[in-house]
Amino acid sequence: MGTKHHQIVVLGMGNELLKDEGIGVHIARALRETPFPSNVVVVDGGTLPDAPLSFEGVDKLIVVDAVRAGEEPGAVYHFRPEDIEPDSKALTSLHQISLLENLWLMERFSQKPREVIIIGVEPEDMSLGLELSARLQERFPQIVEIVLEEIGITHTRKGG
Repeated sequence: MGTKHHQIVVLGMGNELLKDEGIGVHIARALRETPFPSNVVVVDGGTLPDAPLSFEGVDKLIVVDAVRAGEEPGAVYHFRPEDIEPDSKALTSLHQISLLENLWLMERFSQKPREVIIIGVEPEDMSLGLELSARLQERFPQIVEIVLEEIGITHTRKGG
């Protein structure tokens, strides 16, 4: 009997026209260069708030997005939707409400992934521009590593 592989989706969210707001999209594009097992899918969700609704049958959803929580730029937050107070002002993402509403809808229709992890990155600069800020560019490899660890892959890039 074969082993069932749990379906894992990495969803990169953000508006790449607003520098650091696009961190999730940049991470998703970088991850597409990584050879993953067939049970891992990487999706560029952009600013589509309903992107999670198409993930029926997913066991684990990993969302990467810019999140403002008051820490230093480049800080990485690792949390689950149930960790967020419904009226919390301590954590704001341009997509947070839509994402949480969509997860709630998925749950109502029994389509919610068994596990949802949100990896939020504190932005430094959300002005118009296609490039990430210098601080997020510097943190980029570590953010990729955090996502890979969440998938279950360790991919150390340190030189030997």
